[in-house]
Formats: sequence, structure tokens, C-alpha cells
Amino acid sequence: MEREGYRGRGRGRGGRSGRDGGSRGGRTGGGDFRHHQPRPQQTQWWRSAPSPGHGSPSPPVRPWSGPMSPAVRAPSPQPRPQPPPDPSASPVVRPVVAEIQKLKISEPVASSSSSSSHNAARYTPIKRPDGGGTLAIRTVNIFVNHFPVNFTPESTIRHYDIDVKPDIGPSHGRPVKLSKTVLAIVRNKLCEVYPDQFPLSMTAYDGEKNIFSAIELPTGKFNVEFPEGEDMKYRTYVFTIKLVNELKLYKLKEYLTGSLFSIPRDILQGMDVVMKENPSRRMISVGRSFHPVEPFPDDDLGYGLTASRGFQHGLKATSQGLALCLDYSVLAFRKRLPVIDFLQEHINFDVNGFRDWRKVENALKGLKVTVIHRQTKQKYSVAGLTRETTRRLSFTLADPEGRDPPREVRLVDYFREKYGKDIMYKDIPCLDLGRNNRKNHVPMEFCVLVEGQIYPKEYLDRDTGLFLKNMSLAKPVDRQSMISRMVRSGIGPCGGEITRNFGIDVNTNMTNVVGRVLQPPELKLGAHSGKALRINVDGEKCHWSLVGGRAFVEGKRIDRWAVVDFSASERYDRLYQDQFIDKIMARCKTLGMDMQWPVLCEPASMRLFSNVGGLQELLEDVTSRAYKIGKGHLQILICVMSRKDPGYKYLKWISETKVGVVTQCCLSTNANKGKGLDQYLANLALKINAKLGGSNAELIDRLPYFKGEDHVMFVGADVNHPGASNKTSPSIAAVVATVNWPAANRYVARVRPQDHRTEKILNFAGMCLEVVKSYVQLNKVRPQEIIVFRDGVSEGQFDMVLNEELVPLKMAFRSMDYHPRITLIVAQKRHQTRLFPKGRMDGTSSGNVPPGTVVDTNIVHPFEFDFYLCSHYGSLGTSKPTHYHVLWDEHGFTSDQLQKLIYNMCFTFARCTKPVSLVPPVYYADLVAYRGRLYHEAVMEGQSPASVSSSSSSLTSTSLSSDASFDERFYKLHTDLENIMYFV
Repeated sequence: MEREGYRGRGRGRGGRSGRDGGSRGGRTGGGDFRHHQPRPQQTQWWRSAPSPGHGSPSPPVRPWSGPMSPAVRAPSPQPRPQPPPDPSASPVVRPVVAEIQKLKISEPVASSSSSSSHNAARYTPIKRPDGGGTLAIRTVNIFVNHFPVNFTPESTIRHYDIDVKPDIGPSHGRPVKLSKTVLAIVRNKLCEVYPDQFPLSMTAYDGEKNIFSAIELPTGKFNVEFPEGEDMKYRTYVFTIKLVNELKLYKLKEYLTGSLFSIPRDILQGMDVVMKENPSRRMISVGRSFHPVEPFPDDDLGYGLTASRGFQHGLKATSQGLALCLDYSVLAFRKRLPVIDFLQEHINFDVNGFRDWRKVENALKGLKVTVIHRQTKQKYSVAGLTRETTRRLSFTLADPEGRDPPREVRLVDYFREKYGKDIMYKDIPCLDLGRNNRKNHVPMEFCVLVEGQIYPKEYLDRDTGLFLKNMSLAKPVDRQSMISRMVRSGIGPCGGEITRNFGIDVNTNMTNVVGRVLQPPELKLGAHSGKALRINVDGEKCHWSLVGGRAFVEGKRIDRWAVVDFSASERYDRLYQDQFIDKIMARCKTLGMDMQWPVLCEPASMRLFSNVGGLQELLEDVTSRAYKIGKGHLQILICVMSRKDPGYKYLKWISETKVGVVTQCCLSTNANKGKGLDQYLANLALKINAKLGGSNAELIDRLPYFKGEDHVMFVGADVNHPGASNKTSPSIAAVVATVNWPAANRYVARVRPQDHRTEKILNFAGMCLEVVKSYVQLNKVRPQEIIVFRDGVSEGQFDMVLNEELVPLKMAFRSMDYHPRITLIVAQKRHQTRLFPKGRMDGTSSGNVPPGTVVDTNIVHPFEFDFYLCSHYGSLGTSKPTHYHVLWDEHGFTSDQLQKLIYNMCFTFARCTKPVSLVPPVYYADLVAYRGRLYHEAVMEGQSPASVSSSSSSLTSTSLSSDASFDERFYKLHTDLENIMYFV
């Protein structure tokens, strides 16, 4: 099977994995941590928690106490407004192949920004066409983690902008960015000094520039002083506050009831800050999630690490009113321990005999610590270790009064004289806690790790990673119970008196909805007789098998293929080559793929994966010799590896952009196994056949809605972003599209680098023109129906997708007298909504909702066209449905038509024999964008500057500049691979 060890989404918000099983729980990597203020003693979900008041704790409240309020109900949908005029509305012109082929597709299509300024009627998301779907083979009762929110429409939330600066600026004159910790301390001190004017329980702070208040606050400048620093001297800050806006909640009420169509985003953002205020004060904030300060007793991971069960939450406008959506999240943290204790647990550190200081520095560098040799709340970042041991360190001490000349002081003497502290461990280095090239050496024994510091899951060993994964993959009943406890906890979003002071009340019972289970489609498979087989999928899981004489619909004949055995020089895990070749040929034959004996079997070494030049030479040599032997180009090159290796990215980049050969990777341990080998080889065959242009399975009936003769093309688009810590690498845009109708299961792909962390696909129109050109080349006709699925955008980016991606696309089509009907749908997986069967009869044996479950009432948008579809069987954890939101529709789909269309498409994914959780165009776009990320990494790590001008020049380990990684030439596919599914 193609190796997924390097699979990751790379959005800077964690990877999307396990799409077709249960979800992976909360994010397990990335994010900044912050603490708004010192927290009271921590409480667990099952314990009571103190309630924040006017700067002082109130009597404890029980986590499950508090009134239950009914939901705010929206009336029946209002008449749907007409969309703005279609800029491409004109008589349809029949396809002319030459017109598309004459286009200079490499040139970016002009942005719509200039035209938009002249067109006041911007596109907006369409309204729901009906009251929801009705198709179903049965209905199921479902609990959803949406908690109805009541608010007082007559209330006003006041939005204030704040600015905090030291009263005495720095000597260099440049503005100083204060940490969130200092900002929170200043705000809390202000509320403490002026409790009547700035009551803490009546305000909510976002930790940076915004305060929201339930009452009117005084404006102007206020001086706030408190002790800080080594000598606990008082420091004064100037706190400036001014009123920005008054948020009238009646506007939100009007939006929820359908009388106002423009979302009052500022009101929702203000209320969201209010809902986050209580956990911000009492919990650890990591990115968008909140975690208890004290972890659960049984969640210790060893090695100085602990798992932490937290939550993410947010407010959503739904058809039943405003709702709080809260989901369970799991992260691995470093424990809050003295630095030496952490090192002893983490790397078996010994203060007496340890000498691997590089290992110590790698374990600590960049972490935040507090110090205990003096009284301070300040947090320091570890810059590194001193090069000398503590007993040998000395520095020049200047007299602050200027009376005595500077003198050289030993660090051990300084700590004894200044703080009365005798340093115990003098034969180990100190931590360097300095900033801006200023040294600040502190003995390790006086440093304590700050809580809430994420430990990347990819660094965990196998057993620890599996433990964390299993914790993330909570069973539906366990996840549901945990969410309910969290939402009712005194330290959660509904705890304390803050929300009630703003007139907000949350019903802590989950929303109950009725889901409809759609009929799975009938499938077509091949048979040895050559006739097509009509099959029905499994009743519970909707899976199908490839046993009992079943074959692919169109199995490709393989005359020229080769094997490169990278495990040949291994002592262990070496491929049983003859056995593997015999068995894969036999398995392919049973599936309808006539596979001849390989033209070449080449032994190689895993060491080549760290020698990019040698790897390219090998691939070029193998393909060249195979061409001479087989008298034609290789159809597929099977690469057998003894283990997962980072050099996988070099193999893919070289083969797909330089050499022009399709590769299929597999592990020798899997290829050698006895039990389960038949299924493994079938999985390999699924991928190989798809890569060669074959068809594994098809729908018996044509996809719903499309009954005419016009050709239909499905497009998927996605952007892969670099990790949060990366500040320079490009984002990778990908567009895929179907090129066969009516089967609609073969795709072509295009990938482009673009500006760092830019979600807008900058050359979306140009990339779409390229795939349309491919469609014309293969079918001699232009598609007149286009369905675009866009992945990875939030609701706040819908306007960008409509007016900066769709509009340029329509303008590009119009410029060539091409007027297809277009529908644009956003597919979202990064949301917090979870579905839980109400009873045993409502779910599957795994406790999840059945495949094909669709929900388009109560929890959906008040009036726009969206729905949740769980198209897959969740065998692990809790299934996460995909949220589909229709932004533009020139086809006039009804809810039933579109839901059935998408569900049926989920059965056409080439890599497996089951419906997938995400509509295939989006799934493939995600794979292609990630493949582009591998290309970028290969370019940056393995390509020499000299080879920019020569594709055949030798590669070295010299890295290119960051600017060069934006060069589209490095991502351009070899011509032989442009119209095949190399990425599956």
C-alpha cells in the first residue's frame, strides 16, 4: 500500500488523519499558549470550581448546577432573496476544442478586485431552496453537541479598544510588544484598584486589544503599577481605553429569525469572547482549546509528559437559534516540573555523570520556565545552555549606584550574596534565559517548566503515541459523556457568573435532532466472464469486497513494469522477491489486470534515500534500461522499502517531475506477510489500476440529477499551508477535476506554490482552465456542467471564495465564450459538530451514526443552504460528519438531489472498497496539495541552485533560498503524468 507515514495536512493547524474511521479528536499539535492571569486552585471536571467575581473568588458552585433554558426558536424560513446577476449569463456556445487549446494557460487570470470595485452587487451565499430533504430508508434520533443559547435581545455589549504601554519607553525608542501575561496582569490590576468602575465579572478580555463589557466603562488613560522584575520594583503602565462600538443584540435576533441577511459578525465575536472568559481565567489556553491546569490522574505518559483532556468551543448561528458548540480535545503536554526533574524523567538525566549536553539543550530549547530563587511571575524562554559549568561561570557586575568600579563575580557567589541561595549542582551548565543577545544565566535547579507546553505527537514513541491516539479516539458514548461534563463544569464556558452578567444563558442539554439515512447506491464491478456485476453493499458498514470472482470494472493490462528493491541490502526485513512478484501478479489477474513478468528487478539500498543525486541516477538508469528491454516506457515502478524514510519525498519528486514514471511504494514487511497478504495486495492493485487509468468500481446508475447529454466535470480545490512555526515557506494550492463522464472517477491534477499562508487560490481560474483543457483533450468536448468543491475555508472566508475565486473563474470562461453552469460548494471537516446516536437502534455496532446519515434541520444555518453528512462507517472513535455549505448554485439543486449526489460520489474513491468521509474531489485535492508540500520539502532540502537551469544536472544537499521554492517549475509535473492519477 502506498505509504501514508508522511501523510499530513500541514495547514498550520494540525494534520487531518483518520478520515474514514473515527476522528482524531482534538488537535494534537501547534498553537501558542497563554495565561490571562494567575489561576485559582484547579478543579477537575467532576469537582466543583470557584466562580470568578469582582476579582475575588465566590463560594464554590457545583459543575452540574444552573438553570436550563429553552432554545431560541427561529420562525419558518423567509422568502429567499434573488442572487446578483450572473456575469456569464448568455446563450450557451457549443464546444470548440481549438479555442481552449489556444489559451495561454500559464498566464495568471486577472484578479477580480478591480472589477469588483465597479460592481456593487457582490456575490453572497445562496439561501436554502426548500425546508430540507425527505429521502430516507430510515430515520435515527441523534444528540448533537450544540447547546442552545438564550440571550436578551434588548441588551447591549460595549466593545472597547485598549492600549497598554510602559509609562517610560525603551531607550531605543522602538515600541515594545508586551506579552499576554503582562497585559492580563495590567487588566486585572486595574479591576482590582478600581472595582466599581471596572468590575471584573462584568467584562471579558480577548487577551490583546479588545474588552467587551456588560456595563458602561470609563474611558481615557489610567496608570497601573505593580511590582515586577528582580528587585520587585514597581513598574507603571499606561492603560488607555476607548469605546469602539455598541453591539445591539437585537440585530443578532433579527439575523437568526431571517429578517436580517447580513451576519452580525462583530456581535458573534464579542459574545464568543464572553463565552471564553471563564475558561481563560481558570484553564490553560492552547491555540483555540482550553485544558485543565492539573491533568487527570491516569493520563501520565511517562518521560515527563502527560496527556491533557480539554475542549474547543464556539458560538454558531443555527436554525434553532444561537448555539454553543463544544467538542473534546486531547494534547500531550510537558508536565509542570522543576527542570532537573523533567530532564531526569525525559532523558534519564544524571546531575553527577551526564555529559550529553546537546541532548539536554534539544530537550529544553525554546521552552518557557519560571524561576524560584526570587519572587516574580515572569516567564522566560530557554535560549540554550551555558558552555561552562555553573562553578566556572562568572560575569562583570556593575554598581547600579555608580560608586564602585565594575568587578568580576562568580555566579555561585552572586546567588549566595544576592538571594541567599547556595547552588547545589555546580557541575552542570546553567540555562541561558536571556533575550536580544543579553545573557541571563540561571542554575537549572531554580527553574520550573511552565504548564501547558505542547509536546509534538510525532516525537512520541510508538506505545506512548498509541496511548494518546486511543485517548483521542474516544468511543461515542464516552465522548458524549465527557462533553456534557465539560459544558457543565464550573471552569468551563458556562461556569461562574460572567455569562449571566451579560444576559447569556446556556441550556446544558445537547440538541436532539432527527437524522435521515440515505439509500446507498448499487455498484458495478467486473467479472472474469467479462460481464458487469451488479452488487449491493454491506447493510451496516456499506463496504464491499473483491472476493468471489469479483474484479475491477476496467482492469489495465500491465506489460512493462519493474521493481526496485531498496530492502535488498538489509539484514532483516528483506523482500522475498520471487514470492512477492508471483503473488502480486496472481492477485492482479484475479482482479482483471493482466500483469506480465517485470522487465527489470533492481536491487538497491535504503541509503539512497539520503543521497538525492544517487536516487535520481538510479531511477533514470532503471527507466532507461527498462525502456530498452521492454521496448517502451515503464507503466509502473514498484519501490519496496524496508522502513518508512523521509527520503520518500525525494523519490516522489524525482519520479513525478524529473523522470516521468509512476511509482507505487510498499514496505517489505507488509509484502512478506502471510496472513492478510491477499487484502494487502488487493489494496496495492486498487492504487496501481487507478494510477494507470483503470476503473475499480462504478455506480450502476448515473449520478443523480444529471439526465441530459451534457458532460459534467467535478472540481476539487484545496490549499496546504506550512506549519505554524514556519514563517517563509509557500502555501501549496491544488486543483483536481474529473475527466470521464458519466463514471466521473478519473481525475487530473494541478499544483502551484503561492504566497505564504494565503488561503485564497491566487490562480484558481488559470488552474481550472488547465483541467478543462485536459477534459477537452480526452473527450473532444467541453463540460457544460461544473460542480466545484472547495476545501479548507471557514465561514469568514466565504466572501473571498465567491468574489475572488468564483468571479475570476466565470470571467475567464466568459472571455473564451464558454458558459458552463457552475455550482460552488464548500466542504468543511475542521468543525466541532459531533453526532451521537440516542439509542442502540439509532447507531451501528461501533456506537456511531450509520453511513449515509444526513442532518439538515435545527443545527444548520438559519437560512443558507448547508447540511451535515456522515457518509462513512466509523469503526474507531467518534465519526465526524462533513459540513457541506452551498455558496453558489446555477443548477437549482434541491436538498435531496445534492445530498444524494454527494453521498453517491463518496462510493467512487479509488483507494478503498467503502464510502469515504469526504467527497472525492476534495479528498483528492487534499492528497495533491500534500504531494506539493513534499515537492517543496524535496526542493528545499535536496536541490542545488545549479540545477534550476538543468533538469538533468546532479542534485546536491545544498538548500535553495526560500524565494526559489516559489518557482512553479519545481512543481510542474512531467508531461507523461499530467493526465493520470499519480497521487492516489
